[in-house]
Amino acid sequence: MSEPILEVTDLRRLFDVSKPWLERVVAREPRQLLTAVDEVSFTINKGETFALVGESGSGKSTVAKMVVGLLGPSGGRVRFAGVPEGQRPRPGMVQMIFQDPYASLNPRWRVADIIAEPMIVTGTRKDAASRAARVAELLTLVGLSPKDGDKYPHQFSGGQRQRIAIARALSSEPEFIVCDEPTSALDVSVQAQILNLMRELQERLGLTYLFISHNLAVVRHMAHRIGVMYLGRLVEVQESDALFLAPKHPYTRLLIDAVPNLAEIGRDRVPVQGEVPSPINPPSGCTFHPRCPIAMPVCSRERPAFRDGAACHALAPQTVAAE
Repeated sequence: MSEPILEVTDLRRLFDVSKPWLERVVAREPRQLLTAVDEVSFTINKGETFALVGESGSGKSTVAKMVVGLLGPSGGRVRFAGVPEGQRPRPGMVQMIFQDPYASLNPRWRVADIIAEPMIVTGTRKDAASRAARVAELLTLVGLSPKDGDKYPHQFSGGQRQRIAIARALSSEPEFIVCDEPTSALDVSVQAQILNLMRELQERLGLTYLFISHNLAVVRHMAHRIGVMYLGRLVEVQESDALFLAPKHPYTRLLIDAVPNLAEIGRDRVPVQGEVPSPINPPSGCTFHPRCPIAMPVCSRERPAFRDGAACHALAPQTVAAE
């Protein structure tokens, strides 16, 4: 097995959502902190795709932004292989593909300038001729024509724009790419094309992906390992096939049950009940216990330890016996 390229340890992120200071003083209200990510730990091996899944608001995108350095952590650490403690990776080593191809490209720039910009910032290609050659090469690599470099983003469809975004991410010759729901804004047929392109590029260039998605069908197609997040916490991590065949955490089982499957028509399914609690005032103990169909009294009192790939009191025989 290859060595880890990324180690995330006890990562936390708090946001201050308090009212303005004077309003709080007058109303005698305390500060309010929103816990977006709470002690998340995982590793990603070189050449693999590690996916984070969960409902909206589970903290997936916040983790992604901390990994690339767009947000600073409130606690814990993000460390890349070969990078000294406390330092960021080399410029261009880590790149990001954003969710919305209509918002992530500058509408006033030509495509060639958009793709060349990371090379200029990181110093990957110092002369204009080599940058132009690299832009043409990248456009061909993602299934577009070198002539498309003279056009503007509004002249392309959503799928074509995302191909341009992928070319831009590749222009600085990265080793690690964070993909923040890169296909959620696209039509289903176009999604498949973009996902297949990303897999081909991974095999060809030896890329490593952190893949963020709420779509389990997409994740099953892309990921080698999957981490399931709920209300800022990681509740399960397994190999992709193992997670879909034998999910361990009740939340994971409910998520998989919600995926349409023609082979299981007529089978009774248990939908995920209730709403996601507020991250400002999360439930005590296991944060999933108000919605869990197998919750026990201990679930509301104690935070479950991560064992055998999942954080659930039901996986501890001694706890079940005691209850």
